[in-house]
Order: sequence, then C-alpha cells, then structure tokens
Amino acid sequence: MANKQLAFHVKLDQCTGCRACQVACQDKNDLPAETTWRRVLEYSGGSWIPDGDMFVPSGEFTYFLPIACMHCENPPCMEVCPAGAIFKREGEGIVLIDSEKCIGCRYCQWACPYGALWFDGEINKMSKCNFCIDLLTTGDRHVPVCVDACPYRCIEFGMLDELQAKYGTLADPAPLPDASITGPSVVFTPHKDTQPNNSGTGEIMNLEEV
Repeated sequence: MANKQLAFHVKLDQCTGCRACQVACQDKNDLPAETTWRRVLEYSGGSWIPDGDMFVPSGEFTYFLPIACMHCENPPCMEVCPAGAIFKREGEGIVLIDSEKCIGCRYCQWACPYGALWFDGEINKMSKCNFCIDLLTTGDRHVPVCVDACPYRCIEFGMLDELQAKYGTLADPAPLPDASITGPSVVFTPHKDTQPNNSGTGEIMNLEEV
C-alpha cells in the first residue's frame, strides 16, 4: 500500500489575514520575529481609470494566502541537500530536517519555490514547518497549532487524498508556482477573486513582511 500523505486545506474565501496562525507557529516553536515557518501573503490587483476629473478603481481585488512548507511529493529541497539531511517521513509524508546532519549550506533555501526554509545563523542550521510532528505523535491535542489558532477555522489538516475528494485539487493559486513542479501537499478552497498562477494580474503587497 502506498504511503499516506498528510496535507493542509486552506479556505482562502474565509481568511482575513489576521496572522493568528503565523503568531501561534512562532510562539509554539520559539521562533524569532523574522522567522516565519507559516506566513500570510497578501495578493492584490486592479487599476485606476479616469472618470471625468477623477480616477476610480477598476477590477480591484485582494485575498490572503496562508502558506508554509508544502511537504511536497517531489521536494526540491531534499534533492539538492548534499548532506542528506532532508527526508520524507514514511507513513505521513512529512518533510523533515535532521539537524544532526544539516550543515547549513542553504542550498535547500535557494531551491524551495515557496520560500519555506529558514537559516538560523546562531547554530548554522536550517529550519521549517515540521507539521507539528511532536503534537501529532505525542502531544495532547494532536493538532498543528496553526489549525487550532485560526479564529475562522480557515486551516485544517488530513490525508491529501481525502481532502482532495472533499474540496478539489487546487494547489497553486497565484502567486504560487505551478503545482506540477513539486506536487505540494495542500488544497485551497478559492476566494471569489482567486487568480490562476500562470496569469495572475496582481502582486504580493507585503513582501517586506514575508
């Protein structure tokens, strides 16, 4: 039997960009402010058109996109790691970093199209979302903190095949890269203004934050 794959489902149509998921992740993992294993992109577009002596907005839209490590089917971070420090855990498909093997070369950071890996200069190691594996396997709640923290219940987790059967297969809304590149373990319920990744008309408005 093929290994199961844990995944996240994110409801873009309900996310308000409050960043409770991001803060909960940082708090639980004792991360510095500049390290965000889970972060929230703000994607906006539209234009201003003349209307007499004024300019009025036309086709404007905004939606928020909570993202983290996608625990990909074909993780490029694992492929480029010269130390063999990155691996997929059998049984759940979670992509993890063996800190004992990590040499801090940052190749994985450069290879990841989601910007999901972070370098810790104090210990010369890489870090990223680990799906709260400690809570899933030994914790009291057995729920990733980002899922628990969202006040609007925009994030849930489960097996990828079950989430896809329930919510569809959208895994690459703009501004994310095409899902065929890595096979991300995520399903998005689209916002009414969600743009396709290959023809999105907006831009990320909070780049300095993420």
